[in-house]
Amino acid sequence: MRLLPKVVVAASLATTLTLSGCAGAGSIGGDGDGTTITVAIVSNSQMSDAISLAPEFEAENPGIKLKFVSLSENEARAKITASVATGGGEFDVVMISNFETPQWAENGWLTNLSEYADATPGYDEDDFIPTLKESLSYEGSMYSVPFYGESSFLMYRKDLMEAAGITMPEEPTWQEVADAAAKLDSPDVSGICLRGKPGWGEVLAPLNTVINSFGGRWYDEDWNAQLTSPETEAAVQFYVDTVREHGQPGAATSGFSECGTQLSQGNTAMWYDATSAVSVLEDPTSSNVVGKIGYAKAPSEAKGDNGWLYSWALGIPTTSENPDDAWKFVSWMTSKEYLNKVGNELGWERVPPGSRLSTYEIPEYKEASAAYGQVTLDSINGADPNNPTVDPVPYTGVQFLTIPEFQDLGTRVSQQISAAVAGRISVQDALEQAQQYAEVVGKTYQEGQG
Repeated sequence: MRLLPKVVVAASLATTLTLSGCAGAGSIGGDGDGTTITVAIVSNSQMSDAISLAPEFEAENPGIKLKFVSLSENEARAKITASVATGGGEFDVVMISNFETPQWAENGWLTNLSEYADATPGYDEDDFIPTLKESLSYEGSMYSVPFYGESSFLMYRKDLMEAAGITMPEEPTWQEVADAAAKLDSPDVSGICLRGKPGWGEVLAPLNTVINSFGGRWYDEDWNAQLTSPETEAAVQFYVDTVREHGQPGAATSGFSECGTQLSQGNTAMWYDATSAVSVLEDPTSSNVVGKIGYAKAPSEAKGDNGWLYSWALGIPTTSENPDDAWKFVSWMTSKEYLNKVGNELGWERVPPGSRLSTYEIPEYKEASAAYGQVTLDSINGADPNNPTVDPVPYTGVQFLTIPEFQDLGTRVSQQISAAVAGRISVQDALEQAQQYAEVVGKTYQEGQG
């Protein structure tokens, strides 16, 4: 029997959190006449756009009031998980990902949204990008629907590359990227920006794709931990050396937002991260490098096609007392009409990317996304969570392991990696400690198979 079953993992997390005040700080909107739908979302630019457009939804649905609880990524993961796992009922709509969705659906924590989608004229569930739709499904039905989807790719300053005499291939290797970072690095502009911030969804997201590309893995087929294998150690050493030698200042506290600022403000020459970053980089209101960025597929080494697969999606907990009204909002925010609304009212470069196939057929969007649209779509379609590594593994997921323990395991390992990025410990020491964490989880699966 497993020592850390799903409900126990989530419930233990819940005991460390105080949820009574989570709908206060960061909440937008309020109670009023009619039904109030409380929506927990992650704070970023695309979610801010949704909040700014939400009054239009309320005008179209006068009996529904929206209350947004906007949280940082790490905080959102913790509080949403704790609330849903314990049946807290604070939220009618939660922003989750393809990590949580199939596991929570299996636990009975989420509402089947395919039943709602089938009854909603024009919603067109089959328009979602197939790999994304599958990752948000359980037993053939969707239990969350994508607000946006992403893979990962390399973003680089075309003008700086040209001035340095560097040609970046469409499908580069990591060694080619490191060589370019060394050549482009200067006192004014770092060669590359890479995440170093602790968090299973922060530094481990890009790092895991590097581990995969170098031929590493977290576990072998028998759940023996592999974090001190030569391949994994080589990948982590490469990542840490690259960011320490040619990366941005304060790398150990840099996440997605910090690196986005570095590149958009012209302070770094390259950035490997989420394809959704284009919404910041190509927006003239937030970026100084519009039109100067080139895009290449996730770098390879021993393995190619290393782009991750991720979606910020909307789900409805089974504890919601207003699932029908919650679906009205969820379907509005993930509809074809919403995407056109963002394009027409806020700008086509701000359209949430990577969710619907039809987005890439909109003439205005095709024009706005000429530099990155196709590579984004190809990267999402090419992601293979079922075969993420060179050698076989017992788990699925590219930049994460789709097991409930990974929230805690990944966080612990990420803290060790971040310490290595900061120079406080060696990569070898970080991985030896990480190996011990991974062995504890691996043994529970080995015992479960016995």
